[in-house]
Amino acid sequence: MTQFIAGEEVETTVVQISNDTVFIDLGLKSEGFVDKAEFTDDEGNCSLKEGDKIKVYFVGENRGEMHFTTKIKGENAGNEVLENAFKGNVPVEGHVEKEIKGGFEVKIGTARAFCPYSQMGYKNRLEPAEYIGRTMSFVITEFKNEGKNIIVSNRRLEEQAENDKVNALAEKLTEGTVVKGTVKSIQSYGAFVDVNGFQALLPVSEISHQRVCSVADVLSEGQEIEAKIIRADWNTAKPERSKVSLSLKALERDPWDTVSEQISAGQKFSGKIARIAGFGVFVNLMPGIDGLVHISEIKDASATTNLSKKFKIGEEMDVIVQKVEASSKRISLAPASSVQQDNDAAKYMAGQDDRDGDTYNPFAALLGK
Repeated sequence: MTQFIAGEEVETTVVQISNDTVFIDLGLKSEGFVDKAEFTDDEGNCSLKEGDKIKVYFVGENRGEMHFTTKIKGENAGNEVLENAFKGNVPVEGHVEKEIKGGFEVKIGTARAFCPYSQMGYKNRLEPAEYIGRTMSFVITEFKNEGKNIIVSNRRLEEQAENDKVNALAEKLTEGTVVKGTVKSIQSYGAFVDVNGFQALLPVSEISHQRVCSVADVLSEGQEIEAKIIRADWNTAKPERSKVSLSLKALERDPWDTVSEQISAGQKFSGKIARIAGFGVFVNLMPGIDGLVHISEIKDASATTNLSKKFKIGEEMDVIVQKVEASSKRISLAPASSVQQDNDAAKYMAGQDDRDGDTYNPFAALLGK
């Protein structure tokens, strides 16, 4: 039978899963086992299946069989095992007994270890008192005086777990991928969306082709959305610096693709002012399409005029299209007479009688009364 050292790491394959045991392949027709409880959640669901590759650590012989574990704990945490766990960087399970000067006292099997404040927790750190009484995973960072002086870290394990998660996500969440996620929080500049456990940003400018004044008007916390990844900057060395940006409008048809079919020079529109800049006023002509009335086209305005004092966002403005540049997404506008006035005038002229085929003369009409 293959000989293993207590705490030795083994990469192997699951060959069988029974009611309470996971059997693993040790080569040369020999098998070891791991307690199934280590892979079972609170609802009794096992995360493994036959053929899965797993990494385990040798504990010792139990009833003549080779016993392995995913982390050293309890009765398995003898002095020799802990020393080998230190040398092999093997995770150990410990119970946080109490808070002492500079950190916590942690019991691992029969041994007592010290965990500094700085090494307890990682991203979502709790108040010290909240850790007391918890059973947690640690890695041994110092093992001295035959186990009388042991220092452990929970932070290192959590950092490694975060690195592993980021590495896995980096392979799946790439630019151009369409993903589903849940809106977790709404900010003035966008929304944070949970995508497979990672918080991605959906900027307000990427929510729609139409101008969005308030994110809360179109999105709500808990809402399920489908979006496209437009940026993925993964930092496997420092996962907290990884950034993923999403876009909803990338999945919509761009209204500028057909703007030339709907808007042409000479057309008049009655639109609402969408934005005011120092050089002019942007007017919304149709959903997702704004045109610019340059300051040079505005009566009684000069380069020094404060347009925000002359106009207000949301105010109606009648304009005439001067030029359409679909490729650069630009439409040049100029102020125009009221569209309603033009329509009223056209109706009035069309409704007049053409007396005996003569051209209508308003003065003659007055004299005829």
